[in-house]
Amino acid sequence: MADVAGPALQLYTLRTLLDRDVEGTLAAVAAIGYREVELAGFHGYEAQALREVLDRLELRAVAGHVGHDALSDPARRDAALTEALVLGQSFVVCPAAPEHLRSAEGYRRVAADLTAAGEVALGMGLRLAYHNHDFDLTPGDGGTVPYDILLADTDPELVAFELDLYWAVVAGVDPMALLARAPGRFPLVHVKDRAADGAFTDVGAGTLDFPRLLAAATAAGARHLIVEHDAPADPLASAAAGYAYLRDLGQVTGRS
Repeated sequence: MADVAGPALQLYTLRTLLDRDVEGTLAAVAAIGYREVELAGFHGYEAQALREVLDRLELRAVAGHVGHDALSDPARRDAALTEALVLGQSFVVCPAAPEHLRSAEGYRRVAADLTAAGEVALGMGLRLAYHNHDFDLTPGDGGTVPYDILLADTDPELVAFELDLYWAVVAGVDPMALLARAPGRFPLVHVKDRAADGAFTDVGAGTLDFPRLLAAATAAGARHLIVEHDAPADPLASAAAGYAYLRDLGQVTGRS
């Protein structure tokens, strides 16, 4: 597991704090011990200014989320990819299929859009990826599973996947089966836990068998384990709990 970086923190976890104080919140993230983050918006900053803050704190934005609407529009796509380069990212991640495209035909369009964007991204030295929710893994039209369309209709060289473990479990899918089915396609993993009642909870406090799941993920090619909590009561405490849990599993690499 030595070649797995991180862990990283999905900054969506801290969105309420970032909306008030970007620099102070990122300083707190660095103080916890994180050296990688995944962006979910810039919170009023320009890309270069945000990069400067990250650099001062010795943080790296390994990935960032960009919506399908932007990725499917050439001008907005190119601007977003250029910002990703400014920020030093390796990955640009589509966070979800738009609601109006959540049909078999719609997912085929999403797959085509991802492939087109992925080709441009690769030419710029970036990788494109898609992040799943439960609806991606739930059978739809005629029993078709949307995620099957995305996996089949995208080129592995152009489109990777960010496996959100929580949402896979909510959909009733064993993440191990996905990892075994498409090894090498999941370089990014959202490490997000689920309480017994289905609620979000701090990583390590819920029902997911992370030792088993993360061992399988890294064996299947995951390189960035990204802590996330969608609705934390205390965002920094949740971020710290996730870091501590992965540290205790031996998933923390030293700062370089």
